[in-house]
Amino acid sequence: MIETVIAPNNMQVVVIPPKSREEIKQSSKRLKVAAYCRVSTDEDEQINSYKAQIEYYTEKINKNPEWQMAGIFADEGISGTQAKKRPEFLKMIRQCRQGKIDLILTKSFSRFARNTLDSIDYIRELRALGIGVVSEKENMNTLNEDSEMLITILSCFAQAESESISKNVSWGIHQSFKNGNVPMQYSRLLGYRKSEDGKAEIVPDEAEVVKEIYRCYLDGMSMNLIADRLNGKGLKTKKNNSPYRKAVIQRILTNEKYTGDAILQKTYVTDCITKKTRKNNGELPMYIVKNHHDPIISRDDFNRVQEEMARRAAKRNIAEKLTKTEQGKYSAKYALSELLICGECGSHYRRVTWTAKGFKEIKWRCISRIQYGKRKCHDSPTIDEQPLHRAIVSAINEFCEVKDDVAKVLRESVTEEFDANLNGSLQAAQQRIDELTHNIDELIKLAAVPGSAAAAMTDIQKFSEEMKALREFIEAEKLKQAKTERSNYELDMVLKRLENEDFAIAEYDDVVVRQLIEKITVMDKNTITVTFKGGFEIRKGLDNGN
Repeated sequence: MIETVIAPNNMQVVVIPPKSREEIKQSSKRLKVAAYCRVSTDEDEQINSYKAQIEYYTEKINKNPEWQMAGIFADEGISGTQAKKRPEFLKMIRQCRQGKIDLILTKSFSRFARNTLDSIDYIRELRALGIGVVSEKENMNTLNEDSEMLITILSCFAQAESESISKNVSWGIHQSFKNGNVPMQYSRLLGYRKSEDGKAEIVPDEAEVVKEIYRCYLDGMSMNLIADRLNGKGLKTKKNNSPYRKAVIQRILTNEKYTGDAILQKTYVTDCITKKTRKNNGELPMYIVKNHHDPIISRDDFNRVQEEMARRAAKRNIAEKLTKTEQGKYSAKYALSELLICGECGSHYRRVTWTAKGFKEIKWRCISRIQYGKRKCHDSPTIDEQPLHRAIVSAINEFCEVKDDVAKVLRESVTEEFDANLNGSLQAAQQRIDELTHNIDELIKLAAVPGSAAAAMTDIQKFSEEMKALREFIEAEKLKQAKTERSNYELDMVLKRLENEDFAIAEYDDVVVRQLIEKITVMDKNTITVTFKGGFEIRKGLDNGN
C-alpha cells in the first residue's frame, strides 16, 4: 500500500513500500525459468518418472507468458546423495552463476538435494544471486524471507530418508550374512575355484603355494622374503598374473577362508553420503560362518601365523628405542625379544653378546637400561640366557601338568551374556522411533503454515534428540552382543589348543614359547613370572648354576 505523509512546511512525502525479491523478479521482463528433475527409478508408468517430469515442466513453462524456457535438467537413475554425482544438477548451477537462469522449478526439495549440506549451501548461493527455487509439493519459493527454516527441516529429513534406505540395504546384507551366505571372490582367492554346483573347490597346485607361504612364515621368513622365494620360482599372482609382493602375501596370511571358515562384514560403509568404508574393529557385528568349505590350512596353523604376525608388529612398536639396523636384527629372530619385560620400568629386554677373555656369553638386558642408564631404570638385572631358558622350560612343563584344570577354569569364564529381555527392549526402542518419525512428519506439515515454523522446530528438535538417544541405545546393545560373541570365539580357539595338544618339552623351543606365553616379567636377578595366554601365571627361580 502507498502511504502519504505530511512533512514540515506542508511538504508531502509519498512512501513506496519495499518489494520482496520474488516481486522484483516477477515485475521485471520475462523470467528465464528452468526445471530440475531427479528420479531414482526407471519405471515409465510412475507419474514422477524421468520422461513424465520432463514433459510436465516443458508444458508448464511454455504455457506461462511471463516465462521463457531456460532448460530442463534431469538426472536419471542416480541415488543423488552427493551433488557431484548429479552432472545435470551441476550444469544447471553453472548456468545460474552465468546469469542464464532466473527461477528453478522442482517437484520437491527432496528432489532438489538429498543431503543437508548440499541443499542449504546451494539454496543460499542461489538466493544471493537472486534466483529462487520453487517447490510444488511444499508450495514454497526460496526467495521468501521465512523459507530457510522450513527448508532446513525438510532437507534434514530428505537426508534422513537416504540414510534410512542405506540402513535397509545394510539390514538385507546382514540377514544374508546371518543365513551363512558367503561371497567368494574366486578371481583373487588363490587355492579355490567355483565348482559346477556353485560351491568352492580346492585347486591342488594353488593350494600347495598357499601351504608353502604359511610354512615359510612360521619358519621365520619375512613376507618380502617369501615373495622373493615365489618370484624366484616363476610363480605369479592369481588376480593380475603379476609378481608377488608383500601386500599379497599378507592378504593370504590373514585370510581366514583358507581354514574353511569365513568372517563376514570385515568392513562397513561409514556414511551413506560419501560411501566411504572403514575396517570393522567391533563397531558393527561380524558373522563367523564355520566349515563353509574345505580348508587348505588348519585352524591351528592359521592362529599361529596370526600370533606370529602380532609378535612381529609389537616388535616394530617396541623398536622406537632401537635403530633400524637393530630392529631388523631382533624383530623376528628371538621369541623373548617381546615377551621378556623389565619388572621395574616395563621396557622389553634385548639379547646381547658379551666377550670376556676370548669367551662369548649371551645375556638379556633391559633396553631402557642400555639406552639411558640408571636414569630411567635403576635396578633391572642382567640375565644369563641359559638359566632363563631352563626356568621357562620348567614353567611350560608345570603348566602342561595342570593344563586340564586351567582349561576348565577358562572354559567356565566363557559366558553367553545374552539378556533374554534384550530383543524386547530393542523392539520397543524401534517402535518409539517409528512413533517419533510420524510425529515429526506431522510437525513438518504444521511448519508450512505461516507463523508456525518456530514452534514446530522446537518440537522437532526435541523429538530428534530422543530419536538419536534411542538409536545410540540400539547400536550400543548390538555392539555389546557382537563383542561378547567375538571374545567367546577367540577364547574357544585357545582352549581347544590346550585340550588337544601336548606342549611338554625337554629343551627350550621358540615356537612353543610363542604359542603358549603372553609375557615373561623379570622380577629380580633370581626370579621371573611367566604369564600364559589366558592369564595363568607361574613364578620361577633362575638356577644360575652350570
